Amino acid sequence: MSEGTAPNAAPVPTGAVPRRRHRQGRAVPYLLILPAFLLAALIILWPLATITNISLHDVNRFGQLRGFSGMANFSELWRDPDFIATLWRTLIWTVGVVGGTLILSVPIALVLNRDFHGRALARVIIMLPWSVSVTMTAVVWRWALNGESGMLNSALRAGGVTDTNIVWLASAATAFPIQIGIGILVSIPFTVTVFLAGLSSVPEDIYEAASLEGASDWQQLRTITLPMLRPFITLAVVLNVIYVFNSFPIIWVLTQGGPANTTDILVTYLYKLAFRFGQMGQAAGVSIIMFAILMAFTLLYVRLVAKNEAQS
Repeated sequence: MSEGTAPNAAPVPTGAVPRRRHRQGRAVPYLLILPAFLLAALIILWPLATITNISLHDVNRFGQLRGFSGMANFSELWRDPDFIATLWRTLIWTVGVVGGTLILSVPIALVLNRDFHGRALARVIIMLPWSVSVTMTAVVWRWALNGESGMLNSALRAGGVTDTNIVWLASAATAFPIQIGIGILVSIPFTVTVFLAGLSSVPEDIYEAASLEGASDWQQLRTITLPMLRPFITLAVVLNVIYVFNSFPIIWVLTQGGPANTTDILVTYLYKLAFRFGQMGQAAGVSIIMFAILMAFTLLYVRLVAKNEAQS
């Protein structure tokens, strides 16, 4: 036995060191993202816990908790016909804006992806609304839709379409479709940008091969472009639903949810409950319901998309 060697030292099992290093190597990515995960959890979970606590208490208009009330705030909401109407209206608003945005953004992105004279200018024009805040866009539209001196009424009278002014924002029958249209306009730039990124990743060789095989433009769109765009469509749907569902400026600036709360969506309804009527507990309950709806939609939609991709 050589000097300095422990007489009873057990030999290291063959392969133990590589396995230990492998486990350490697998843990490194999780350790690297741990600080960002903790920060995101702090930003998301702490406000969520606070709002949940408020929703389960009786709260005065200054936000002071007065006593545990359980599910009383939620019960009051579900008994409120205005809340139920607002919930359905929010779903119509979200589906209308997101659906209209997708329908218009796909052909716009296809056109802007082609090589033609003035394409750079056309892309700039499409992206310009993105550089203006949604609040300022809504303010401009409110001026344009003014029932007395708005630009839209002036243009209609000048064109002989009508002889009298139309008060566009005085009725939900005209105000709400207009708000959906404005929501579509302000959502198009971002969605087109996402689709252009997807189209730029499609190799041109695929289209050349399809053309040589005699595939028409429609067949190329259906069998090549749309399948290749599917991940980007999924991304655009999820992000747009989250953004539009929580969108506040358009509805509030144009009508403040009126007339008679007929254009309210959940986020404006929440604002009124909290800051007009001082019902902080019910407003917190609306926040929890909105969070639950968005979470359920996101998980369900992503799961369905992943399932369809696995089957295909």
